[in-house]
Amino acid sequence: MASKLVSRVAGGLLAVVMLLIVMASTNQAFAHAALIKTDPADGAVLAQAPALFSLTFSEPVSPLVLTLVKPDGTPVPLTAFRLADQTVEIDNPQNLKSGTHVLSWRVISTDGHPVGGSLLFSIGAPSVPPAVSEAVDWPQRSAIWLGKVLLYIGLFLGVGGAFALAWLAQGGQAGRRFVIAAILCGLIAAPLSLGLQGLDALGAPLSHLAQPVMWRTGLGTSFGWTVLAALIALGLGLLSLAGPRVAAKPFALAGLAGVGVALAASGHASAAEPQWLTRPTVFLHGVGIAFWAGALVPLGLALKGQSAGAAPFLRRFSRAILPAVAVLAAAGAVLAVIQVQILSALVNTAYGRLLLIKLGLLVFLFTLAAVNRWKLTASAEAGATEVQRRLVRSIGAEMLIVVAIFGVAAGWRFTPPPRALAIAAAQPVSVHIHTLQAMADLSITPGHAGSVVASMIIMTGDFGPLDAKEVTLVLSKPDSGIEPLKRAATNPGDGSWRVDNLVIPVAGRWMVGIDIRVADFEMVKIEAPLDIRP
Repeated sequence: MASKLVSRVAGGLLAVVMLLIVMASTNQAFAHAALIKTDPADGAVLAQAPALFSLTFSEPVSPLVLTLVKPDGTPVPLTAFRLADQTVEIDNPQNLKSGTHVLSWRVISTDGHPVGGSLLFSIGAPSVPPAVSEAVDWPQRSAIWLGKVLLYIGLFLGVGGAFALAWLAQGGQAGRRFVIAAILCGLIAAPLSLGLQGLDALGAPLSHLAQPVMWRTGLGTSFGWTVLAALIALGLGLLSLAGPRVAAKPFALAGLAGVGVALAASGHASAAEPQWLTRPTVFLHGVGIAFWAGALVPLGLALKGQSAGAAPFLRRFSRAILPAVAVLAAAGAVLAVIQVQILSALVNTAYGRLLLIKLGLLVFLFTLAAVNRWKLTASAEAGATEVQRRLVRSIGAEMLIVVAIFGVAAGWRFTPPPRALAIAAAQPVSVHIHTLQAMADLSITPGHAGSVVASMIIMTGDFGPLDAKEVTLVLSKPDSGIEPLKRAATNPGDGSWRVDNLVIPVAGRWMVGIDIRVADFEMVKIEAPLDIRP
């Protein structure tokens, strides 16, 4: 009876997966990106309202929510926009009055994670900025984290457990109920996580989870493909338990591969470059986790019940675990190097600190596993009852550490990796300075404190060419006690002016001035604020 029920669940799951595949095929996949330029620039003071706004990212994106908050706090949805390569051009729907406005944006990236932010600009003169809530929605975030943990349990302990029962226990029943329960847990968590993804993408509260737009939005991100692959893997795991015994091993093996595919379909690590390396590495890492973690509960229960197949199960696991752990560790090391890049990021970023916690837990896990493998396994295989009991307790401790690692890994959902932060930091910052006498497009690369290069395009106030005799860049930061730094620019002959070997000592808001000599006794001065990243 139980087998028939599991078969029916698997059949229903297959129908759901096919429906989701059809729906997902009509949605667009998006790329991971960091904001590198805005027009107007953050903090700019404009003489009149712009006809349009633009947001330029390091890679193409697709907007989810665009909102303009007026000085009185009234939000205006911005629905008319165009995508031009890496830039989102947004139409301004109305003539804006004087004061400070907030342009709030939220876009989706390839790794399935929404990216959002805001910029301030003023018309005429600055005013008190309108209040824009940036409070963390803890109920929503907690639900997303819990859904991630439960999905890990379904994939690693459920599908991995089904593989262990088919290939290592070879038909043993110990732990079968636990494995089925873990898979069912994953079957609930996978679609639920899809709706939660939509909530996060649109910045909606948990109370909006039932709205269809949340689920469509979640399915339209790359995380939708992760959910589809996860559902297929979970279904194959169920079929390996409920189907004909001759088909158990093929179904279980396909399910184990499905775990790797699900993890490689989205996420920070799989979205990193080079894709030919990161996606296969994520696949191997996921398969290795499922192989190891999935076998623990069935093996522990088999030893605890002293079943006839416990010793062969332990023997097969002990022989296979060493190469599996080697692949798992190597894949994890490669991904860590790609994501973190520099050692200081382990301490200076939230992502790095979570990685340190995970590494600490792994040290305990590997130590415990080594003791089990080289101190207890041989005696347990020989039938020493007391050693088997010790091994069961040790396996239980391994399981607790594994679940703790799941919790830490789920926290990465909310932390951009140092790799992504470095991409953003390497991008230039720029500002457009416009006056009646002259204007300039100034770009500083990279846009953070330290050694930089400044590049300027000088024009007349009506966008015509300006034949400048000399150009001097002036940087000052009065709030930090930094008096004006003056650097003469050179003309390389391509229509631009450059200042090489420029050092900006500290991050923050700088006042940037450009002195333009247009004749022997005529100087035009223009200036604007510019934010330099740390």
